Amino acid sequence: MIQVSNVVRLGVKELWSLLRDPIMMVLVVFTFTVSIYAAATAMPESLHNAAIAIIDEDQSLLSARIVASFYPPHFKTPVLASLAEVDAGMDSGRYAFGLSIPPDFQRDVLAGRKPAVQLNVDATLISQAFVGSGYIQQIVGAEVGEFVQRYRRSASVPVDLVLRMRFNQNLERTWFGSVMDLINNVTFLSIILTGAALIREREHGTLEHLLVMPVTPLEIMLAKVWSMGLVVILAAMLSLLFVIQGVLRVPVHGSALLFMLATALYLFATTSMGIFLATLARSMPQFGMLLVLVLLPLKLLSGAITPNESMPLFVQNVMLATPTTHFVSAAQAILYRGAGIDVVWPQFLAIIAIGGFLFIAALVRFHKTVSQVVN
Repeated sequence: MIQVSNVVRLGVKELWSLLRDPIMMVLVVFTFTVSIYAAATAMPESLHNAAIAIIDEDQSLLSARIVASFYPPHFKTPVLASLAEVDAGMDSGRYAFGLSIPPDFQRDVLAGRKPAVQLNVDATLISQAFVGSGYIQQIVGAEVGEFVQRYRRSASVPVDLVLRMRFNQNLERTWFGSVMDLINNVTFLSIILTGAALIREREHGTLEHLLVMPVTPLEIMLAKVWSMGLVVILAAMLSLLFVIQGVLRVPVHGSALLFMLATALYLFATTSMGIFLATLARSMPQFGMLLVLVLLPLKLLSGAITPNESMPLFVQNVMLATPTTHFVSAAQAILYRGAGIDVVWPQFLAIIAIGGFLFIAALVRFHKTVSQVVN
């Protein structure tokens, strides 16, 4: 029978051991603060406040419409400048884009001569250069198309496509990157903390001390699961409230408590996975190598970075056996789309089932490890 008091005392011991480990404490704080902020803002894939200068040599109604079509949050307010000023500004890095509208542009457009508009791009800003050039082409093309239709009175298309963005109106990568990095860090840290706790017991020789006490391997394992899981879930909750919602201003549409429930179920699976990996490794370096083999596929193939629909069908089916795929799906539904338990209960059941299997596998492996230590 499980003695709850033993599980509680052993878990408290794990918490004190973690508090006395400054490296692990720094890792916990860094992972749920600086790491999430950097992942959300350092390399944005969506255009945000890009500096653009426009050379308007036409000074017409059409060119004025084009100038007025660039506005935040994708672009800064355009700067009207001469050719020399734009060249100097791009050389110094003040402008990411320089758009040159030639003389008689409006007249040539209405006459059907197809004039050329020159776009200069600072390609050293690789993410903005790739995305921004496409944005500018679409904006200029749309303004010219609307202007020409007004004057030529061409027949309108019988079907009008109205595009509306839901959940992320401006396609802000910060909204996606911050939450997905939080999910990845929950996986990363929960496996590391539980695995490191077990390996630390073995390296310091305290595992033998525990075995001579009136505690069972199941109680030892449960203590590590609840204590390290508690640390991660508290850190994740504080990060969601103060870093994601507070500093990054990312709106959370769903219930934070429901997300914490999903996280708690997921941590039951990942902490068990950490203990299982720690029983396979003989030292921290070996444990680190095993983490590379496990964490990279979980991060890249779970849907946190690339949508599952973009992957081969075989990979999609294989990743259904991992708890990370179901946790990512549930977290996105809750935090982005405001889903309730009536929507995410299949993911919850899948996480519970996979977590139970991982816990049993880790317990069996832990029993073998303990028997080897005793012998």
